[in-house]
Amino acid sequence: MILQQPFLLYLGDATSPLAVKTSRGIAQWRPDLCIGEYSNKNCTISLNVEQMTPEVAKKKGAKTFIVGLANSGGKIAESWISDIIIALEQGMDVASGLHQKLVDIEIIRNAAIEHGCQIHDVRHFTGAIPVGTGKKRSGKRLLTVGTDCSVGKMYTSLAIEREMKQQGFDVEFKATGQSGLLLGASGICVDAVVADFISGAIELISPDAAPEHWDIIEGQGSLFNPSFAGVSTGLLHGAQSDLIVMCHEAGRQFIKDLEGYKLPDLKQCIEHNLTVGRLTNPNIKLAGISLNCRLVGKEKGLAMIKDLEKRFGVPCFDPILTGVKNLVDTL
Repeated sequence: MILQQPFLLYLGDATSPLAVKTSRGIAQWRPDLCIGEYSNKNCTISLNVEQMTPEVAKKKGAKTFIVGLANSGGKIAESWISDIIIALEQGMDVASGLHQKLVDIEIIRNAAIEHGCQIHDVRHFTGAIPVGTGKKRSGKRLLTVGTDCSVGKMYTSLAIEREMKQQGFDVEFKATGQSGLLLGASGICVDAVVADFISGAIELISPDAAPEHWDIIEGQGSLFNPSFAGVSTGLLHGAQSDLIVMCHEAGRQFIKDLEGYKLPDLKQCIEHNLTVGRLTNPNIKLAGISLNCRLVGKEKGLAMIKDLEKRFGVPCFDPILTGVKNLVDTL
């Protein structure tokens, strides 16, 4: 699936920063691909990218309208459809990573045909996926895991890949979600894979490699999130990772969207991930802790980072505040 570049990022009617994490990821990691952002009147979020209509964006060269939103259930909201139609009328392709397919919405499908545009449902893989085998694979693998979803696993993975490349490693980021795939990375949207094939899908995107090659595999969900623990389990088994990096958002009290469930104790979460991962790699180890300090601020966050390093004896960092050099130096 090849998306025409550059992009117009669509923020819809988002009122939460987490709702636009897909668009934010593209703006952060591939700013060269972004012409601008577009939202409707109810949106309260901005990525600090130039705001423009699809008409203006098309004149400036935009080729693909990215529905850069994420919501529970992956639904395309009714309020977005008219904006998607406007983009198609301007001759732009449209790409979405949501569970609900653009192609299944008749008015969108017909508009794309009428205006000669492509619609891309990037979450939906159409190739054959094998059943996982657990067979030992060559090369090295690092998997990001989390105490919950939306704590920074993709951001951490990309930051580690970038630092490793700067230090001369042979390394590649492997996307397992819509945002990573929209960045142009190789991978698969694992949460759209039939359950029996999750571990096989990860084996497929991270095959045998040269002994010194590293795959940095993006994690999804959490073993302690009742909604997504199944995906996280399949990822741990299929990744067969040598190392994990635990990602956690400081100050978060409850599992996202499930306030009856408190976040797990960090030590408990680390031990549980290592236990599950040992099924396919008995030598799996904790490499570091990525602490998202968005809610607690810099001063408190840096103090927490120092405390975690003392408690667990591994590098701890916030990819934004401190970078990830201390982790990569240990590799």
